[in-house]
Amino acid sequence: MKLNEAISLRVVELCKQNGLKPYGFSIKTGVASSTIDDLIKCKNDTMKIRIIYEIVSGLDMEIKDFFNSPYFSKENLID
Repeated sequence: MKLNEAISLRVVELCKQNGLKPYGFSIKTGVASSTIDDLIKCKNDTMKIRIIYEIVSGLDMEIKDFFNSPYFSKENLID
């Protein structure tokens, strides 16, 4: 899968883990609802690391924990 697909899956997973729908996830993390929707729908091939930083800060987690998922293993990612 592409990196943006892995990020999408991870955001959806974090929504579920926190019992939030995308809008609630947006409120909790401070990331615009439209940005969360774009991430989930894989509308962008690239994104700024700042968005991930805002997500993890809002969820009180570390950036390394965001990427600590099988979605980001070398075997699962393609160019």
